[in-house]
Amino acid sequence: MYKALLDVISNPEHPLHLWAKILPEQIESGLSPNRYGKLEQWQSAINNLPELAVADVDLLNQVKISSEQPLSTEYTENIKQQLKQLHPWRKGPFDFFGIHLDTEWRSDWKWDRLKNHIQPLEGRTVLDVGCGNGYHCWRMAGRGAELVIGIDPTAVFVMQYQLMQKYIQSRNVFVLPVGIDDVPRNLQAFDSVFSMGVLYHRRSPIDHLAQLRNCLKLDGELVLETLIIDGDADEVLFPKDRYAQMNNVWFIPTIPLLIKWLERLKFRNIRVVDISQTSVEEQRATEWMTFNSLADFLDPENNNLTIEGYPAPKRVIILADK
Repeated sequence: MYKALLDVISNPEHPLHLWAKILPEQIESGLSPNRYGKLEQWQSAINNLPELAVADVDLLNQVKISSEQPLSTEYTENIKQQLKQLHPWRKGPFDFFGIHLDTEWRSDWKWDRLKNHIQPLEGRTVLDVGCGNGYHCWRMAGRGAELVIGIDPTAVFVMQYQLMQKYIQSRNVFVLPVGIDDVPRNLQAFDSVFSMGVLYHRRSPIDHLAQLRNCLKLDGELVLETLIIDGDADEVLFPKDRYAQMNNVWFIPTIPLLIKWLERLKFRNIRVVDISQTSVEEQRATEWMTFNSLADFLDPENNNLTIEGYPAPKRVIILADK
């Protein structure tokens, strides 16, 4: 699955060659059956999917895999049952041989909010931190990126990527079962680094921003999407316990404070390109993600507040250069 990547980056002249030395062991550890009891079930679901002839792959306008002939209803239902073995599907949507994989997040909406503001991706080497199943990685490839590496330590999301890769057979999109802490320090190898929906999960947001900067080449671009609250440069929300029922949310800054953090780390050309409050149309439960979702985490009498009484999720997209 990762041989094509390792063949490329193992070249001593490649900027990622130092990572190539430790990456095979990291992949093996990240997808160890000893860590994930359902790993064999997920792998079996992928292996049980039929060998379908791919007529077309569209990564520019969506993530769509098309077959030469329409599938029968019975055939489609059998495929859906295999796909659902990899529940929950959080990022998407995907069009998988005519099956509408309606994920929890309308990740295409986020992509549409940022795609016309970022540096053109043609020929760029890209890192997507906390990429989930790689939905945005596929979209980056659709915009011409030369190499896209997504990292996410959640094994089921990596298996969802592998399921799509079984048919797309990309030689430039790879989702690895590792986290940002596994990336070698001071790599300085990527033209673009994306961190979307990660910062507030980190105990030290400034350390996370420093890690992202250290992954970038000189003049590389950071694409940062994160939760924010309204307020001035001295305000930050530090939830007492949970935020929107998430127990791993640590710091939610204001935009002025976030800009101050980026300036402190010597990012330049910092610009806000989007501010959006997350709606229950953008994040919701579906047949592909049947757990509770945003509607269950908001105050039922005031959707501008979380169930804990904090400001409801509002997100910013900020671009900055190294």
